[in-house]
Amino acid sequence: MRAGAAPFTGAGTPNWLSRERIVAKAGFNRWLVPPAALAIHLCIGMSYGLSVFWLPLSRAISVGQPAPAACPDMSVMTALFTTTCDWRVSDLVIVFSIGIVMLGLSAAVFGGWLERAGPRKAGLAAALCWGGGFLIGSAGVYLHQLWLIWLGMGLIGGIGLGLGYISPVSTLVKWFPDRRGMATGMAIMGFGGGAMIGSPLATLLINTFKTPDSAGVWQTLAVMGGLYILAMACGAFGYRVPPAGWQPAGWTPPASKSAMITSGHVHLDNAHKTPQFWLLWAVLCLNVSAGIGVLALASPMLQEIFGGALIGQPGVAFGQLDAGQKTQIAAVAAGFVGLLSLFNILGRFFWASMSDRIGRKVTYATFFALGCVLYAAAPWAAGIGSKALFVTFFCVILSMYGGGFATIPAYLADVFGTQFVGAIHGRLLTAWSTAGVVGPLVVTAIRQTQIDAGIQGAELYTRTLYILAGFLAAGFVANLLVRPLAARWFMTDADLAAVSKGGVAASSRAGDGGIGRGGLTPVALLAWVAVGLPIAWGIWTTLAKALILFG
Repeated sequence: MRAGAAPFTGAGTPNWLSRERIVAKAGFNRWLVPPAALAIHLCIGMSYGLSVFWLPLSRAISVGQPAPAACPDMSVMTALFTTTCDWRVSDLVIVFSIGIVMLGLSAAVFGGWLERAGPRKAGLAAALCWGGGFLIGSAGVYLHQLWLIWLGMGLIGGIGLGLGYISPVSTLVKWFPDRRGMATGMAIMGFGGGAMIGSPLATLLINTFKTPDSAGVWQTLAVMGGLYILAMACGAFGYRVPPAGWQPAGWTPPASKSAMITSGHVHLDNAHKTPQFWLLWAVLCLNVSAGIGVLALASPMLQEIFGGALIGQPGVAFGQLDAGQKTQIAAVAAGFVGLLSLFNILGRFFWASMSDRIGRKVTYATFFALGCVLYAAAPWAAGIGSKALFVTFFCVILSMYGGGFATIPAYLADVFGTQFVGAIHGRLLTAWSTAGVVGPLVVTAIRQTQIDAGIQGAELYTRTLYILAGFLAAGFVANLLVRPLAARWFMTDADLAAVSKGGVAASSRAGDGGIGRGGLTPVALLAWVAVGLPIAWGIWTTLAKALILFG
């Protein structure tokens, strides 16, 4: 085979999963790509909703019995292999931690392979890992083997998370160079909305399959695993990549308008050698650490700060409420968490789209400056007993938390170019894995210190919120220091030719070639309806829960 030729199968046709086979041809509509990305992100976003399984699983052995089948002083090693003891929630939650760590690691390790193999192959691998992880987890529940759940839903599922998260990024920024933020915002919005769909679906299925002898979880995991493989495979086969030199009809690159938007491309091997990469790593880590810290304590924070005021009994502290009243305010707090999740999702699209207008650097400066003010003002809102102001502040904060995830891929494309942006984004996601540990660890440690000191009520979280504001202040400085890269970091035309695969590398040749046009055609409408209906159902169920907060 001559050098550079496309790989062929034994039948003499190009590999149907290869990057070369998915280069778009004349007549392809670029608006088919975002729903393909959404199909994958809506599935892997269920990683945020896995907590719906923990309580039913903690009574998997003793289902229907008045008391759990507890084993005192059970070690983690015993929990992994026991078939006679109920699992502890603390042992089950580790699945989420494993998944988030594997997300960052797999995105960093496989990012380069994704750029070579293409988004279709990566998307299908993500489907098999994520959906297959649920199937393995289902077997683990059926056999009552915790190690299988850790392996399937944590380790293997986490690899699916990483591949699924970064698979659309490079593709979307190349299809939408005119609206990079909007395009990546649409896809990453799906990750934030996955739990909004998956959690109520899981609850519905558990209640359907539950019997006096079964918690209904292994059946639910099996069904959801199959659905996820199917939906994500459909998304993977919907991917196409633009040919070399493609650009939307009538659009000219805006490099002359902003020094922060480069027309060059930095090689994956060099991106992490630049100070800009590590500044952006810090920007993402600090923004996520602050936001995820709030998410970790959102429910207890609202309950302990406002206490009886949440159920029409102002002046009654949380510790003075009886068990029935605490159940009532727990339902109100659940509505608060649901509302935060909704703003997290909407913020991903709103802020990423806004960044196309005001620039990525200004958008992040807004996140950090406004976030500092809101975090610092939240204790004041709590002090005056204004639930409305307190909730509003945190809804805006969570919109910027989600917006940070959605805007960072476009920021990377502006600074490093589009050729390796998917792989560079993958490496940057190690900041998320770090923040997933740092944020909750910091806020829970501070909270416990305050409790040990006898502090209660609104003052319990004051120090926490001020420290999170400090995180954002540091992020503001890191973002301020981001500058355009020096010319020496960019690849030459010869370098670009050397890494070209199937004609999808950047090229000096421009034009649309009849590709990307079409808008909302019947086929595109059908694709958007397929992903839009689950999103609409998820929003409806979330709003129904959130209304309790204002009831």
